[in-house]
Amino acid sequence: MAAPKSETVGPLVGAVVQGTNSTRFLVFNSSTTELVTYHQVELVQDYPKEGWVEQDPKEILQSVYECIEQTGQKLAKLNVDASAIKAIGISNQRETTVIWDKFTGEPLYNAVVWLDLRTQTTVEKLSKKIPGNNNFVKSKTGLPLSTYFSAVKLRWLLDNVQKVQNALDEGRLLFGTVDSWLIWNMTGGTNGGLHCTDVTNASRTMLFNIHYLEWDKELCSFFEIPMSILPTVLSSSEIYGKVSQGVLEGVPISGCLGDQSAALVGHMCFQEGQAKSTYGTGCFLLCNTGRKCIFSEHGLLTTVAYKLGKDKPACYALEGSVAIAGAAARWLRDNLGIIDSPQEIETLAKEVGTSYGCYFVPAFSGLYAPYWEPSARGILCGITQFTNKSHIAFAALEAICFQTREILEAMNHDCGIPLSHLQADGALTQNRVLMQLQADILHIPVIKSTMPETTALGAAIAAGAAEGVEVWSLKTDTLPNIKVEKFEPQINTTESETRYATWKKAVQKSMGWVTTESPESRDPILFSTLPLGIFIVSSMILLIGARCISGI
Repeated sequence: MAAPKSETVGPLVGAVVQGTNSTRFLVFNSSTTELVTYHQVELVQDYPKEGWVEQDPKEILQSVYECIEQTGQKLAKLNVDASAIKAIGISNQRETTVIWDKFTGEPLYNAVVWLDLRTQTTVEKLSKKIPGNNNFVKSKTGLPLSTYFSAVKLRWLLDNVQKVQNALDEGRLLFGTVDSWLIWNMTGGTNGGLHCTDVTNASRTMLFNIHYLEWDKELCSFFEIPMSILPTVLSSSEIYGKVSQGVLEGVPISGCLGDQSAALVGHMCFQEGQAKSTYGTGCFLLCNTGRKCIFSEHGLLTTVAYKLGKDKPACYALEGSVAIAGAAARWLRDNLGIIDSPQEIETLAKEVGTSYGCYFVPAFSGLYAPYWEPSARGILCGITQFTNKSHIAFAALEAICFQTREILEAMNHDCGIPLSHLQADGALTQNRVLMQLQADILHIPVIKSTMPETTALGAAIAAGAAEGVEVWSLKTDTLPNIKVEKFEPQINTTESETRYATWKKAVQKSMGWVTTESPESRDPILFSTLPLGIFIVSSMILLIGARCISGI
């Protein structure tokens, strides 16, 4: 992917992309948007208990430093001095919650990842405090009360990790999403590091008023979170500070966007009604609604899309979030062992060209948009003796496409104007079977960028365009065109509708699997505490019932 030496001209801009499964540092030519070189480091997640997902904040930070160092070495091999990099942008996994000691710089707990479900009980307790006729949380934040967002993760940490509460009592505690953790460390850490975030990341915490673009006292009071531990909120494009060490020492960090907002900017969706879908660990469809906050009536989120400068207006977006997309392929590899690499899913799916009636609902973390149903769990249904791993692989790809269609339909209802095409990006867009399936299931063309690093490009654009850097123009007529590939629908509408209707049946069957009932109250333990006579009678009734049902 590295450019020829002769084409490496003009100011360069770097982009940190800190994702759920990997960290990358990429360098772009600001004159051409061409990717010059990059380095990537894979990350691991920890699953201490069922439904818990954690990462080591220090490993995340070290991966960023490693990527920057290795990219600097690759630039040197291209005879490019790292001093050509004039700014750095940061894009990050959103909602993932980090808490640390501002005096020592040490994390006080692992990062609680956006997919984590441990806070369901916290959510249920909080939901009882919201007046039925005045959901002030959603009206201020654009978000439903869910395990997804940072505030409930932070509330859980304060309630359950004593050293976090101690640090708060002693005035040592800082909270942030991953961008805040990175910026604080990269600008000096305990030696003057800047504790800040941007409006897009702040809007995913459930503590931020998206109308006034500031932390909300009522929300902080509701979640019982002191405002003193929150980062300063800035725009998505301004100089926050300078890198304090390493090969890029002295380079300004001047762009910051949550990953999905960064992808929207990378697609240059600056006009109202333009939309993109990013296919990564999850799948996220965002539609630019301009300066208007449009509140969904169909299960979508209202979020801040970007604010590209201190004195620039904020633009908003409607968002549909799917928790499991690329993560389904990794599950087939790591948990079932039916593929050796996530890329192999395309080969298997292509072999059969159909799921043969098999449907997969990957509700590993419940269902996100448009259902917001935490009780759902993954199911594989419609299987027969004929079903094999290739059919399951095809069904996994179809599941991504069906979930995207559900979101797109909700977005069309909310916006009132159906999308005529869908712009796509992310690692999974390299899977041509998936892209064709998506066009077939949506009945509209899918337009894939031939440069998959759209998220990184968005972070670089924000950084390069910042006041005081200004090596990247945001004027529409000066923005270079990015090459695309178009996938047109190839199946008839009837077939697509039939498959989609069956998928919807499968989704309904996935719901209601999990309750908040404690394990101690479930049947096996209940039976063990029953008096023996009652247990025997109960067993006889069950046996008689079983015989009647079976016709014996």
